[in-house]
Amino acid sequence: MASMRAAARPPALPSNVRVGPGTVITGDHLTGPLAFRQFRSERDPGLVFGAHCTIDGVVFNVGREGRVEIGDYCYLQEALLVCEVEIRIGNHVAIGWHATIIDADFHPVAIEARIADAVACSPLGAGRAHPPFARRPVVIEDDAYIGPNVTILKGVRIGAGTFVEAGAVVARDVPPGRRVLGNPARLVGRAPAR
Repeated sequence: MASMRAAARPPALPSNVRVGPGTVITGDHLTGPLAFRQFRSERDPGLVFGAHCTIDGVVFNVGREGRVEIGDYCYLQEALLVCEVEIRIGNHVAIGWHATIIDADFHPVAIEARIADAVACSPLGAGRAHPPFARRPVVIEDDAYIGPNVTILKGVRIGAGTFVEAGAVVARDVPPGRRVLGNPARLVGRAPAR
Protein backbone atom coordinates (compact mmCIF):
# COMPACT_ATOMS: atom_id res chain seq x y z
CA MET A 1 0.00 0.00 0.00
CA ALA A 2 2.82 2.43 0.79
CA SER A 3 4.32 1.94 -2.66
CA MET A 4 0.95 2.78 -4.28
CA ARG A 5 0.79 6.06 -2.33
CA ALA A 6 4.30 6.95 -3.45
CA ALA A 7 3.39 6.27 -7.08
CA ALA A 8 0.26 8.44 -6.87
CA ARG A 9 2.19 11.41 -5.44
CA PRO A 10 5.53 12.14 -7.10
CA PRO A 11 8.05 13.32 -4.51
CA ALA A 12 8.51 16.68 -6.29
CA LEU A 13 5.00 17.91 -5.44
CA PRO A 14 4.75 20.55 -2.69
CA SER A 15 2.88 19.63 0.49
CA ASN A 16 -0.04 22.01 -0.25
CA VAL A 17 -0.93 20.20 -3.50
CA ARG A 18 -3.94 17.86 -3.40
CA VAL A 19 -4.24 15.07 -5.98
CA GLY A 20 -7.56 13.32 -6.59
CA PRO A 21 -7.87 9.55 -7.09
CA GLY A 22 -6.85 8.21 -10.49
CA THR A 23 -5.05 11.41 -11.48
CA VAL A 24 -1.77 10.98 -13.33
CA ILE A 25 0.89 13.70 -13.32
CA THR A 26 3.69 13.14 -15.82
CA GLY A 27 6.39 15.04 -17.62
CA ASP A 28 10.11 15.70 -17.44
CA HIS A 29 9.48 18.84 -15.39
CA LEU A 30 8.60 16.74 -12.33
CA THR A 31 12.13 15.42 -11.97
CA GLY A 32 14.04 18.01 -13.99
CA PRO A 33 14.96 21.62 -13.28
CA LEU A 34 11.36 22.91 -13.56
CA ALA A 35 10.10 20.74 -10.67
CA PHE A 36 7.52 23.27 -9.40
CA ARG A 37 10.36 25.76 -8.96
CA GLN A 38 7.92 28.65 -9.50
CA PHE A 39 5.16 27.24 -7.32
CA ARG A 40 5.24 29.57 -4.31
CA SER A 41 1.64 29.41 -3.09
CA GLU A 42 1.26 29.73 0.65
CA ARG A 43 -2.42 28.77 0.53
CA ASP A 44 -3.42 25.32 1.68
CA PRO A 45 -4.37 23.94 -0.67
CA GLY A 46 -2.60 26.01 -3.28
CA LEU A 47 -3.21 23.52 -6.09
CA VAL A 48 -6.02 20.96 -6.36
CA PHE A 49 -6.31 18.25 -9.00
CA GLY A 50 -9.67 16.52 -9.26
CA ALA A 51 -10.16 12.81 -9.90
CA HIS A 52 -9.05 10.96 -13.04
CA CYS A 53 -7.10 13.81 -14.64
CA THR A 54 -4.07 13.56 -16.91
CA ILE A 55 -1.60 16.37 -16.32
CA ASP A 56 1.31 15.98 -18.75
CA GLY A 57 4.21 18.43 -18.78
CA VAL A 58 2.23 21.32 -17.27
CA VAL A 59 4.16 24.15 -15.59
CA PHE A 60 2.56 25.81 -12.56
CA ASN A 61 3.87 29.30 -11.82
CA VAL A 62 1.81 30.21 -8.76
CA GLY A 63 2.46 33.23 -6.52
CA ARG A 64 2.20 33.33 -2.73
CA GLU A 65 -1.52 34.25 -2.74
CA GLY A 66 -2.41 32.13 -5.78
CA ARG A 67 -4.64 29.06 -5.96
CA VAL A 68 -5.30 26.74 -8.92
CA GLU A 69 -8.20 24.29 -8.93
CA ILE A 70 -8.67 21.69 -11.67
CA GLY A 71 -11.86 19.61 -11.79
CA ASP A 72 -12.43 15.93 -12.56
CA TYR A 73 -11.59 14.15 -15.84
CA CYS A 74 -9.44 16.98 -17.21
CA TYR A 75 -6.59 16.66 -19.69
CA LEU A 76 -3.82 19.27 -19.78
CA GLN A 77 -0.74 18.83 -21.93
CA GLU A 78 2.34 21.08 -21.78
CA ALA A 79 0.31 24.12 -20.72
CA LEU A 80 1.55 27.05 -18.63
CA LEU A 81 -0.63 28.26 -15.76
CA VAL A 82 0.53 31.56 -14.28
CA CYS A 83 -1.49 32.47 -11.21
CA GLU A 84 -1.35 35.31 -8.70
CA VAL A 85 -4.91 35.09 -7.40
CA GLU A 86 -7.02 32.22 -8.82
CA ILE A 87 -7.46 29.95 -11.81
CA ARG A 88 -10.44 27.57 -11.73
CA ILE A 89 -10.89 24.85 -14.34
CA GLY A 90 -14.11 22.85 -14.37
CA ASN A 91 -14.76 19.18 -15.12
CA HIS A 92 -14.09 17.46 -18.47
CA VAL A 93 -11.85 20.27 -19.75
CA ALA A 94 -9.11 19.65 -22.35
CA ILE A 95 -6.25 22.14 -22.67
CA GLY A 96 -3.83 21.74 -25.57
CA TRP A 97 -0.08 22.06 -25.63
CA HIS A 98 1.57 25.44 -25.16
CA ALA A 99 -1.67 27.08 -23.99
CA THR A 100 -1.08 29.86 -21.46
CA ILE A 101 -3.57 30.87 -18.78
CA ILE A 102 -2.60 33.99 -16.85
CA ASP A 103 -4.61 35.86 -14.21
CA ALA A 104 -2.48 39.02 -13.81
CA ASP A 105 -0.52 41.68 -15.68
CA PHE A 106 2.54 41.14 -13.42
CA HIS A 107 3.72 44.68 -14.13
CA PRO A 108 1.88 47.99 -13.66
CA VAL A 109 0.61 49.95 -16.66
CA ALA A 110 1.08 53.55 -15.47
CA ILE A 111 4.49 54.92 -16.51
CA GLU A 112 5.73 55.98 -13.04
CA ALA A 113 4.77 52.62 -11.57
CA ARG A 114 6.41 50.79 -14.53
CA ILE A 115 9.68 52.64 -13.88
CA ALA A 116 9.51 51.80 -10.15
CA ASP A 117 8.80 48.17 -11.09
CA ALA A 118 11.76 48.06 -13.48
CA VAL A 119 14.04 49.34 -10.72
CA ALA A 120 12.61 46.81 -8.22
CA CYS A 121 13.23 43.98 -10.73
CA SER A 122 16.80 45.09 -11.43
CA PRO A 123 19.94 44.36 -9.41
CA LEU A 124 19.70 47.99 -8.24
CA GLY A 125 16.36 47.24 -6.57
CA ALA A 126 17.99 46.03 -3.35
CA GLY A 127 14.76 44.48 -2.06
CA ARG A 128 12.39 47.30 -3.06
CA ALA A 129 8.75 46.33 -3.17
CA HIS A 130 7.07 45.97 -6.54
CA PRO A 131 4.14 48.32 -7.21
CA PRO A 132 0.70 46.67 -7.35
CA PHE A 133 -0.61 45.38 -10.69
CA ALA A 134 -3.98 44.24 -12.06
CA ARG A 135 -5.04 40.67 -11.26
CA ARG A 136 -8.41 38.97 -11.65
CA PRO A 137 -9.44 35.30 -11.50
CA VAL A 138 -9.75 33.16 -14.63
CA VAL A 139 -12.60 30.62 -14.80
CA ILE A 140 -12.94 27.87 -17.38
CA GLU A 141 -16.30 26.13 -17.01
CA ASP A 142 -17.13 22.44 -17.59
CA ASP A 143 -16.70 20.70 -20.95
CA ALA A 144 -14.57 23.44 -22.52
CA TYR A 145 -11.90 22.70 -25.12
CA ILE A 146 -8.88 25.01 -25.17
CA GLY A 147 -6.76 24.43 -28.29
CA PRO A 148 -2.98 24.49 -28.65
CA ASN A 149 -1.15 27.83 -28.30
CA VAL A 150 -4.21 29.58 -26.85
CA THR A 151 -3.67 32.49 -24.45
CA ILE A 152 -6.35 33.29 -21.87
CA LEU A 153 -5.87 36.59 -20.04
CA LYS A 154 -6.86 37.86 -16.59
CA GLY A 155 -10.51 38.16 -15.61
CA VAL A 156 -11.82 35.94 -18.42
CA ARG A 157 -14.64 33.42 -17.96
CA ILE A 158 -14.84 30.69 -20.60
CA GLY A 159 -18.41 29.36 -20.68
CA ALA A 160 -19.36 25.70 -20.44
CA GLY A 161 -18.94 23.74 -23.65
CA THR A 162 -16.91 26.46 -25.36
CA PHE A 163 -14.44 25.55 -28.13
CA VAL A 164 -11.41 27.88 -28.28
CA GLU A 165 -9.53 27.39 -31.57
CA ALA A 166 -5.75 27.02 -31.72
CA GLY A 167 -3.77 30.23 -31.33
CA ALA A 168 -6.65 32.36 -30.05
CA VAL A 169 -5.94 35.17 -27.59
CA VAL A 170 -8.95 35.46 -25.27
CA ALA A 171 -9.23 38.79 -23.46
CA ARG A 172 -13.02 38.85 -22.90
CA ASP A 173 -15.61 36.46 -21.51
CA VAL A 174 -16.93 33.79 -23.86
CA PRO A 175 -20.58 32.70 -23.51
CA PRO A 176 -21.33 28.98 -23.04
CA GLY A 177 -21.38 26.71 -26.09
CA ARG A 178 -19.61 29.09 -28.45
CA ARG A 179 -16.64 28.74 -30.80
CA VAL A 180 -13.99 31.47 -30.81
CA LEU A 181 -10.81 32.09 -32.78
CA GLY A 182 -8.31 34.80 -33.64
CA ASN A 183 -6.29 37.53 -31.97
CA PRO A 184 -8.20 39.02 -30.32
CA ALA A 185 -10.58 36.07 -30.09
CA ARG A 186 -13.99 36.63 -31.64
CA LEU A 187 -17.17 34.57 -31.72
CA VAL A 188 -17.54 32.60 -34.94
CA GLY A 189 -20.47 30.33 -34.16
CA ARG A 190 -21.58 27.48 -31.98
CA ALA A 191 -19.12 24.96 -30.54
CA PRO A 192 -18.97 21.74 -32.57
CA ALA A 193 -21.05 18.86 -31.26
CA ARG A 194 -18.98 16.31 -29.38
